[in-house]
Amino acid sequence: MKMIASLTAMAVVLATPSFAEFALSDRFVDNDGDLIADIPADESEWLDPATLVFAYTPVEDPAVYAEVWQPFLDHMEELTGKNVQFFPVQSNAAQIEAMRAGRLHVAGFNTGSNPLAVACAGFRPFAMMASEDGSFGYEMEIITYPDSGIAEIADLAGRTLAFTSETSNSGFKAPSALLESEFGLVAGTDFESAFSGAHDNSILGVANRDYDAAAIANSVRIRMEARDVVRPDQLEIIYTSDTFPTTGYGTVYNLHPELQEKVAEAFFSFDWTGTAMEEEFSNSGESQFIPITFQENWSVIRQIDAAMGVEYNCQ
Repeated sequence: MKMIASLTAMAVVLATPSFAEFALSDRFVDNDGDLIADIPADESEWLDPATLVFAYTPVEDPAVYAEVWQPFLDHMEELTGKNVQFFPVQSNAAQIEAMRAGRLHVAGFNTGSNPLAVACAGFRPFAMMASEDGSFGYEMEIITYPDSGIAEIADLAGRTLAFTSETSNSGFKAPSALLESEFGLVAGTDFESAFSGAHDNSILGVANRDYDAAAIANSVRIRMEARDVVRPDQLEIIYTSDTFPTTGYGTVYNLHPELQEKVAEAFFSFDWTGTAMEEEFSNSGESQFIPITFQENWSVIRQIDAAMGVEYNCQ
C-alpha cells in the first residue's frame, strides 16, 4: 500500500542543538548573513574565463542531457559573450570538487548535495525549475518491483535497499532518517544497503530486480518512464514523502560579478518553447526557472542534515 508521510515534521522534531549546524568553510565570508559565500571584495580573486563550464547533476547517461541542455547553453553564450561547455560529471563529489578547484563555473546541484556545495565550494544558488504556475519540487519514493514480497516499509527488514550516494537527499539522507526514526529500521542491522551512484541506476536496478527496493526522486522516475527507459508496470511505490526543493542552479562565488548577473539573466530569460529542455523536463511538470534562495528554500534540507548529525567537512 502506498504511504505518504511528513519528513518535514520529522526533521524539525529530530534537529537538536547537539548536532553541528550549517556553516561555510573558512575560505568564505558571509557578511550579509544569507548563508552563501559573498563575492570577494578583491577584484584579483574574480574568475573571468574565456569558456564557462556548466554541469548538470550526475545522471546515468550524461550524453542525453548534453543534448537536452544545448539550447540553454547557446542562450547563455549569447548573453555572456563566452563559450559555454557542458561538463558531464560522474558523481556529486566530483562536481563539488570541480567547482571548489575553480574548474566549474555554473552548475545545477541536486537537493542533498546543495548544502555541501554551498559550504565547501562557494556555490551561490539562485534558480530552480518550476511548473507554469510556479509550483516546484519532487517527492522521495521508496520503490520495489511487483511480487517482491515488499508491500510496506516493514517488509524491508532483511532485504536490500539501494541508495544513490551519501550526499543525496532523496537517495540517502531523507530515507535514512525516516526509516530509523519512524520505522526503527537501521541500515546494516535491519536491512542491507547498496549504493548505485545515481537515481537512474537505482530505478533500473529495481526494474531489473538487481535490488529489492530503492529510495529515489520521483521526478527522475517520471522522466525515465516518459522516455520508455522503464515501464510503470516494472515498479511499485510503497512510500511517498512530502515535497522537497529540486536541483538548485547557480554560480561559483568568485565568478566575475557581471558574469554572475549575465548567467542569472540567461536562466530567467530562456524561452523553453519547442526546445529539448521543454520536451525532457515537461515530463516532470517543469517549464521555467524561478528565483530561489538557499536560506529559505533549503531550510528543510539543512534540518534533515542536522537530524542526521551531518558535518560539512571541507578538508
